[in-house]
Amino acid sequence: MSDSFNTIRFPSPQGLKPGWFIGFGAFLIILGILAALDTVATTLTSMVILGVLMIIGGVAQVMQSFAHRGLPVPNQWLSGLIGGLYIFGGLLLIEEPATGSIFLTAILAGCLIFAGLARTFWAGGHRNNRSWLALAISGLVTLIIGIMLYMTLPWSGLWLIGMFIAVELLMAGVATVLFGLSLRSNGV
Repeated sequence: MSDSFNTIRFPSPQGLKPGWFIGFGAFLIILGILAALDTVATTLTSMVILGVLMIIGGVAQVMQSFAHRGLPVPNQWLSGLIGGLYIFGGLLLIEEPATGSIFLTAILAGCLIFAGLARTFWAGGHRNNRSWLALAISGLVTLIIGIMLYMTLPWSGLWLIGMFIAVELLMAGVATVLFGLSLRSNGV
C-alpha cells in the first residue's frame, strides 16, 4: 500500500500563478472580516442561502421522481414527497432564518453533548491506555461546550453559525495567501 502511495504523481507547481492565490486569499480574508463584524447578519444570510438551495434541490427531486415512468407509483410519490419536504423546509428557512439558525444550533449542541459523553465513557473504558486521560478531558470539553451552547440558546443560535463562517473564511484566506507567497518565494 505504501509503495502505491509513493508512486502518486502530484502536479508540478510550474503552472500555478502565485498572484492569483495571494489575491484570492486576500479576498477571503476581507470576506471573513466582514462576516466577523456582523455574525448575526452572516448567520441569517447563510440560512436564507441554505433555504434557496433546499428549494432548488427539492424542485430537482420532484422533477426527477416523475421523470422515470417505469418505477412503481408509490416510489415516485415517495420521492416526490421528499422533494416537497425539501421545498417546504427551504421556504421555512427563508421565512424564518433566525428560527432555523436556532434549530440548527440546538442540533449541534445535542450532537456535541452526545459526542462528549460518548468520548468520555469510551476513555473511561480504556484506562489501561496511556492516553486515556487526554481523551477523557477532550470528551469533557466537548460536553461542556455542548451544554454551554444549549444553555445560551436562543442567543447562541443567532451568532454561532456566522462566527463559524467567519473563522472558516479567515483561515482559508490566510492559508491561501501563505500558499501563494510560498509559490512566489520558490520562484514559480
